[in-house]
Amino acid sequence: MERLRRSMMFVPGNNPGKLQTAGIYGADSVIFDLEDAVAVTEKDAARHLVYQAIRDLRYPCEVAVRVNHILTPFGREDLRQVLPAKPDLIRLPKAEAAQEIKDVDEIISEAESKHNFAPGTIQMGAAIETAKGLRQAYAIASASPRMAFIAIGGEDFIADLKTTRSKEGWELFEARSQLVLAAREAGIQAIDTVFSDVNDEETFIAEATRIKGLGFDGKSVINPRQVQLMHRVFQPSEQEVAHARRVLTAYREALEKKSGVIALDGKMIDSPIVIRAQRVLAYAQAVKK
Repeated sequence: MERLRRSMMFVPGNNPGKLQTAGIYGADSVIFDLEDAVAVTEKDAARHLVYQAIRDLRYPCEVAVRVNHILTPFGREDLRQVLPAKPDLIRLPKAEAAQEIKDVDEIISEAESKHNFAPGTIQMGAAIETAKGLRQAYAIASASPRMAFIAIGGEDFIADLKTTRSKEGWELFEARSQLVLAAREAGIQAIDTVFSDVNDEETFIAEATRIKGLGFDGKSVINPRQVQLMHRVFQPSEQEVAHARRVLTAYREALEKKSGVIALDGKMIDSPIVIRAQRVLAYAQAVKK
């Protein structure tokens, strides 16, 4: 089972208190943000705080850093200062071309070599936030073996489309669908955008349920209150787990009898159903850990 990324929680890189407590909320990943959450005047201080937090604190989850885009005046300096602390993952915003991923990959490789880190142990993720980037989604997703996921940055994407965000999220349906297809073709995970109204749990859960149905592996979140809501949406139900076990039992018995026809409760069981059952059980097992 691949690493769970049901919840990837953003934490402002310039807030010492939030950096210190980021690991206590149960998120699968924390993302220390050096980009949008940090004013230009605080970039240097935030880099230092993030470096110290990763180096000196122990987090019970994946630790990622969202750097500024490498074509901005800040991106390369972000990488230079935080990579020596060895974060688990670097998240690149506003990705629009495979070459950007390759350039960051090269910088990470140089840092791994310089600091005697095992090659390839720092992963990457990238957010698609423009129509141009979406058209390159597969090229971006497959640009480096370090790539673990691609995400959609909904607010910037909607601004690029010159529209507004609705509760139903229909304006993002096409982009979300294409993003999942690109991720699956590249063999990596797909992560959904943030939901900014932390007091509207009903709409958050509805959105999380929709994106799970589309095939997303998780969602970026901005508040600790959203973490357990996400996990409950992605938790396989007892009925789903029980059905998956029955499917695999029927499949195994049919193989032992060398039966060419496999059925359960009068319904045919074919390969995709077996694969889904295996995934449900693997996911349920991973959630327990």
